Amino acid sequence: LDKASSGGPAIYMDPREQENDWDRDLLLDPAWEKQQRKTFTAWCNSHLRKAGTQIENIEEDFRDGLKLMLLLEVISGERLPKPERGKMRVHKINNVNKALDYIAGKGVKLVSIGAEEIVDGNAKMTLGMIWTIILRFAIQDISVEETSAKEGLLLWCQRKTAPYKNVNVQNFHISWKDGLAFNALIHRHRPELIDYDKLRKDDPLTNLNNAFEVAEKYLDIPKMMDAEDIVNTARPDEKAIMTYVSSFYHAFSGAQKKVSTATTICKVLAVNQENEHLMEDYEKLASDLLDWIRRTIPWLENRAPEKTMAEMQQKLEDFRGYRRVHKPPKVQEKCQLEINFNTLQTKLRLSNRPAFMPSEGRMVSDINGSWHNLEGAEKGYEEWMLNEIRRLERLDHLAEKFRQKATIHESWTDGKEAMLTQKDYETASLSEVKALLRKHEAFESDLAAHQDRVEQIAAIAQELNELDYYDSPSVNARCQKICEQWDALGSLTQSRRESLERTEKQLESIDELYLEYAKRAAPFNNWMEGAMEDLQDMFIVHNIEEIQGLITAHEQFKSTLPEANKEREAIQAIQAEVQKIAQYNGIKLSGGNPYTTITPKTIDNKWDKVEQLVPQRDKALQEELAKQQSNDHLRRKFATQANIVGPWIQTKMEEIGRISIEMNGTLEDQLVNLREYEQSIIEYKPNIDQLEGDHQLIQEALIFDNKYTAYTMEHLRVGWEQLLTTIARTINEIENQILTRDAKGISQEQLHEYRTSFNHFDKDHSGGLMAEEFKACLISLGYDVENNKTGDAEFARIMGIVDPNNSGVVTFQAFIDFMSRETTDTDTADQVIASFKILAADKNFIMAEELRRELPPDQAEYCIARMAPYSGPDAKPGALDYMSFSTALYGESDL
Repeated sequence: LDKASSGGPAIYMDPREQENDWDRDLLLDPAWEKQQRKTFTAWCNSHLRKAGTQIENIEEDFRDGLKLMLLLEVISGERLPKPERGKMRVHKINNVNKALDYIAGKGVKLVSIGAEEIVDGNAKMTLGMIWTIILRFAIQDISVEETSAKEGLLLWCQRKTAPYKNVNVQNFHISWKDGLAFNALIHRHRPELIDYDKLRKDDPLTNLNNAFEVAEKYLDIPKMMDAEDIVNTARPDEKAIMTYVSSFYHAFSGAQKKVSTATTICKVLAVNQENEHLMEDYEKLASDLLDWIRRTIPWLENRAPEKTMAEMQQKLEDFRGYRRVHKPPKVQEKCQLEINFNTLQTKLRLSNRPAFMPSEGRMVSDINGSWHNLEGAEKGYEEWMLNEIRRLERLDHLAEKFRQKATIHESWTDGKEAMLTQKDYETASLSEVKALLRKHEAFESDLAAHQDRVEQIAAIAQELNELDYYDSPSVNARCQKICEQWDALGSLTQSRRESLERTEKQLESIDELYLEYAKRAAPFNNWMEGAMEDLQDMFIVHNIEEIQGLITAHEQFKSTLPEANKEREAIQAIQAEVQKIAQYNGIKLSGGNPYTTITPKTIDNKWDKVEQLVPQRDKALQEELAKQQSNDHLRRKFATQANIVGPWIQTKMEEIGRISIEMNGTLEDQLVNLREYEQSIIEYKPNIDQLEGDHQLIQEALIFDNKYTAYTMEHLRVGWEQLLTTIARTINEIENQILTRDAKGISQEQLHEYRTSFNHFDKDHSGGLMAEEFKACLISLGYDVENNKTGDAEFARIMGIVDPNNSGVVTFQAFIDFMSRETTDTDTADQVIASFKILAADKNFIMAEELRRELPPDQAEYCIARMAPYSGPDAKPGALDYMSFSTALYGESDL
């Protein structure tokens, strides 16, 4: 209890503080001691009379400690240690110490006060001690915060007097001086006792005396103050006012509960019929949704691969159609199903009916579980299709590359076996044999140069096999043929070389110039063939960096062309030298170079081909660069919109969270505002559709990554669906509160008071109250849940209602449900039985014709179809049992 806020005595201060506020207050205004003495004496007597005793002089009557201990026993309901009856000073001090020890045991720090001052009749210390007792046992349990002993009491006064003109309770002194606040408190709870409209603000003595007399006569609250003392004091004593007002609080603390009254049978039956209709609708909607999910999941779990890109892209297009057309209505159905279930449960709870339990497998949790499985299958299906498309794209590329390289190699090997098996060297001259040998050496060089291509062909075939290419058998057969042919060429090459070398021993002449030409022409020719192959080589890239890498490599290749041209000119110069020597020496060349089939014309033709292929390669690379730049544009376009939509969705989710806590105006106003808010969200849908369109273009372009945003279309879809679901649920909560208000007849003022009280104690705006916060809220609303056995039992009962799962948190809906049950009428099985008994002319059964005569046709037939035959000793033919029917309506028996 904080001395600064409560004005309490020094006994609540820290021992290190030496200032005595109690003495200071009395010294400031001696009239306060008079007010306190009268008020505290009356307060003590209001409790002591229960024990058959009274006090007259507050410091004299408490000096022996006997009445002090008796007072503590009466107000606490607990037994104190047995007092000592002796009249010696030591006996009195021991009794007072027992009382002070009991007070200290309740958590009160006693500072600067001891038994000796009380025994000696110290008036100020005695008054301070009584104020301590009042604070602890009459006011402390009304506190709201640890630092204040009076905020809860003040809040209660403000709530109760708010509707009254000329009353503005802001404190416990000046606000009560004109007496209107006292009269307003009484009129709020017992309006028949006071004609409030006849009271005048300029007649405080009449107002105060009227309130004091009515309180004493009709409310059993003794007169604790004199009107003249209050009017003639510039600032009435705060402690006296708080003591007196706390008596009003305890007198009215139970006035919040109203007596339940009976409702009509028609209302009960209408509620049951409507609830049964809602249950049937829920069951059908749940069954339809679960059936759709069960049919859809196997389709999404089908991982049968297709052979071609076109077939897989058709699968992807079908999936997009499912996402755009088929799934969105089901998302709405799922959200509506949850809303219907919550609305139904609210109606059942408000009508005191048992909770609805859907058929097995149709709970909201079952549907959420199936929906979770659906989205898991959906995500896996899309990822599988994209991976399959990547695989097929890779396979098509490898297959084409295999065919291209195989064709080039087969073209090169054509006729090579026949060449290697001919016996031309057997009839050749020495020079011709040498030529044949050199020609064979050039061929071996050429053969070795082609080894890399054969290995590449085998590696591509192996990769196609590992990637499960559908036409692997034909690829394997062709690869096997190439490898077998290559092995045969190696054997034939070795055999022919051995034959030529045996002949070479007899032949020693060779044309060195031709040989040099052949040796240089062969690798250069092979280089040109490799260059042509590389320039015609297919490529596949997925981003700008990869195509720029190919362009860089191509530029590096072009930089080698001048040096290659020098080599070509040098080779051609060798042939020119041969012609020059032959002409100079008058030699007639009978044929071409005997060591190679590569003629100068062949070299020039291939060189021209290389020069033609270079710009073609340039064009292909630039076209691919443009394509990748276009893809990058698609990425940036999608990312720009996604980086706006993603935070927008998150912001809206946070705003809805705040709206659900900080709602203002009537429930209808809140509902209108929320629906307008929902419409503003729905109007944002074109932005989502635009993103879907951009996403489709990205997928059609086979773009698989996007470095410009962390948002994926999947994340945004889920966020959008959650946003729609959250705003729908928030609207449903307000609709349920309207249902609660209308079903229970709660006024808008009461709902506003409940919301204000709840928000006042919800300090962290979490939307829920912890147990201690909820207790303080109840106290501010007038519930008697003080810290004693009775109050603790009552609070435990209430917590069992508002928090049946022992979560430790009370939601606003649970709070509203509790307050509606406590403050409004609720029909019960007994009330319905009593109503039926009236219709049945006090019989224990009712006849069908009586029901048809007294009830509307549809409700009469509803009862007749469900009532069991009555089997009591006074039964008549056709008698119906309305008692078992009534209890079944409330889940107390089977219908």
